[in-house]
Amino acid sequence: MKRIAIALLSTLALLQVSAADGVWLTDLAKAKQQAKAENKLVLLDFTGSDWCPPCKALHKNVLSSKEFTDYAKKNLVLVEVDFPRSKPQSAELKKANKALATQFGIKAYPTIVILDSSGKELSKKSGYGGEKPDAFIARIEALKRS
Repeated sequence: MKRIAIALLSTLALLQVSAADGVWLTDLAKAKQQAKAENKLVLLDFTGSDWCPPCKALHKNVLSSKEFTDYAKKNLVLVEVDFPRSKPQSAELKKANKALATQFGIKAYPTIVILDSSGKELSKKSGYGGEKPDAFIARIEALKRS
């Protein structure tokens, strides 16, 4: 009985960690389906997660902040399109990410692309200059109103 209780507590702890970080998908087709079903925007983060200093700063200061993750849960479907140098990735994911970078004309990292629930591109912004979570969220909210 103790083992079952410990297993359940461990599972709940892992789920809370996942929820706190936000759920990042890697499949744009699935993300668009979810966005349409839930009437949310899709946020694609084109990143070099293990080598790009501005990418790391954006993730640390905005994308993993409580303010952003709380907002994202209600308003966004998150997609990470990562181009790491040291982190392992499957050949299939590398190919899919390269295709997405070509599709969206990505020239620099980080680049954030926002799509509406039907998949139409609303915004594409490259770089990170120290923007705070509230300003980042305000920019997304402005897109929803336009």
